[in-house]
Amino acid sequence: MKLHGFNHMNIGYSPRDLPAIEKFYAEALGLKRGFRPEFPSDGASLYHGDHPLIHVVVRHPDGWTPSATHKTSIDHIAFTITGAAEFQERLLQLGIRFEEQSMPDAAYQIFPHDPVGNKLEFNFPNNEAPQTPASGNLASMQFPNQPFAH
Repeated sequence: MKLHGFNHMNIGYSPRDLPAIEKFYAEALGLKRGFRPEFPSDGASLYHGDHPLIHVVVRHPDGWTPSATHKTSIDHIAFTITGAAEFQERLLQLGIRFEEQSMPDAAYQIFPHDPVGNKLEFNFPNNEAPQTPASGNLASMQFPNQPFAH
């Protein structure tokens, strides 16, 4: 297993917030809107050069409010990593629960939570996805009223 670095931050928002979010990150950091895989929800990928640094996704149609699982509008922090089988085994040995999903246009992903509840996303090359279907499909849980194929 090798951690390659920070991948992206995911922000949940309401549709009316997207222009302000894009403007802030464009003006403050020089990020520009770019390619976004086909997700069943509106959103944008804001790029630094050729890297999508911030993902913004409609998760709160009526505006963001704290909940038991999301105390801020940041949904997760993501890392780029290789060695999926070794990483899964390490999490299992440590007794750390996780979800996983395969995104054909993006990556094979594993999602554990840290001890204080922050969701972490680890992105592996698609060729490291297990041969059997992923144990969870987070996209279908996050967007229950949308069709989603994994």
